[in-house]
Amino acid sequence: MKTANDPRTERWLLPDGVNELMPEDAWRVETLRRQIMDNNYRWGYELVMPPLIEYLDSLLTGTGETLDLQTFKFIDQHNGRSLGVRADMTPQVARIDAHALRNDQPNRLFYLGSVLRARTDGAGGSRTPLQFGAELFGHAGPASDAEIIQLMINNVLLSGLPQGELLLDVGHVGVFRGLVSDTGLDETLANALFQALLRGSLPEMQQLLGAASVTPEVSGYFQSLVGFAGEGSRVLSDARQTLAGAGSAVKAALDNLQAVIDAVKVIHPELELHVDLAELRGYRYHTGIVFTLYDKLGSELARGGRYDSIGESFGRARPATGFSGDLVKLALAGHARGSAMAPAKSGIWVESTVDHESWMKVCQLRQSGERVVTALADTAMTAADCHCDRRLVLRDGSWQVEAIES
Repeated sequence: MKTANDPRTERWLLPDGVNELMPEDAWRVETLRRQIMDNNYRWGYELVMPPLIEYLDSLLTGTGETLDLQTFKFIDQHNGRSLGVRADMTPQVARIDAHALRNDQPNRLFYLGSVLRARTDGAGGSRTPLQFGAELFGHAGPASDAEIIQLMINNVLLSGLPQGELLLDVGHVGVFRGLVSDTGLDETLANALFQALLRGSLPEMQQLLGAASVTPEVSGYFQSLVGFAGEGSRVLSDARQTLAGAGSAVKAALDNLQAVIDAVKVIHPELELHVDLAELRGYRYHTGIVFTLYDKLGSELARGGRYDSIGESFGRARPATGFSGDLVKLALAGHARGSAMAPAKSGIWVESTVDHESWMKVCQLRQSGERVVTALADTAMTAADCHCDRRLVLRDGSWQVEAIES
């Protein structure tokens, strides 16, 4: 007899941040998975399937401290080397481009699979996302960034979310990097400024810049980044005026950002687009544009950016840009708005006593795409229990499909 404190009474519990899907939601996710895979193929992207585990030094290449803390680690019993369970598939795809698919032409790759994370990104977050994403290697211009963003939006729209409920937030780490380079700030001060900018703390930035003895003009450049957030065309116009005296790297970053935005707006003119030059997420990882796609409730649907240096550790530095998201989160975000993605609740009911002729009819129906459920002997299950709206019956010597009257 089990007691209240018996651990067997809680064996059904899952770890925090680890979830499972019941049939309706599972079908919704699977339907969207198939749509995204077909869609990415039509865009010219090839499917890759990286392994679930890899050597740790490969998994963490170019990703910095954040992914290190998210990665489950263990020792390979075969050789004693450190292994990790992937927390993000992007470094794996970069390895595939640099090593397995070694060529001089652009590679368009996409992926979809489970990842495991040591902690959640926030309250209610998942530690086992079903990650989908795409990467474009071997092209450095704004055209590849624009294509990746357009593909990301196109994938998200497959969930049933209307374009009018999406918000694209874009930034460019090249603006901050350019100011740091132009002023010759050391890495320690640059990192401190980066942290202060993320927090939006002007007093902290003023203190750091004052201690560094930079000119008032340069100090004003850095502090102005905090205010450059909002509607895209207005922010870029203000930034160009305020940073007109900055170096060529800053101007190039703003020009690049403008070119990407213009290209995206051609395809998605109704998309709400914000620019945030203080958005430095992945500053140590990204090298150019960064972007996040939200719904109007503020829920993140996908994110990405340019990260040209990621392949260097694999012996082949190539320009690279890409995006990723959680397919489960995306599919259920569409579900919250009532889009119909799960298979229709319909099927054909067959009694348990079937002969060879009826069985061949069942096979024929299934091959044509019908859902056919055979009754099990000695059970009380009915056609309604199995969501069947038709039945297979013998009429005039042949098996026919007839509607079940409600």
